[in-house]
Amino acid sequence: MQQIQLSDQLYQEAQRRAAEAGFASVDEYVADRLHFDFAEDQDNFDDRFTPEIIAHLDRISEEMKAGKSVSIEEAEEHLAKVRDEWLKSRQG
Repeated sequence: MQQIQLSDQLYQEAQRRAAEAGFASVDEYVADRLHFDFAEDQDNFDDRFTPEIIAHLDRISEEMKAGKSVSIEEAEEHLAKVRDEWLKSRQG
């Protein structure tokens, strides 16, 4: 097995993201990201639809069928908030 070296800052960020994504280790997280980046067919996202994601999408679908929805204005407001948070995170 090969090893790679990361700066302390990069390793800490990978460690944070690995924990958030539920990976058991930074090694597993980095291997997963590289596998995804190196995939020949990057238009195939089947491996990203985990049972948890599918269950979440199914719950959303059922809620929509039951009449639970948001207005266009609410959706736009939410997306603007997410965009602003993302832009702030990229600056710092």
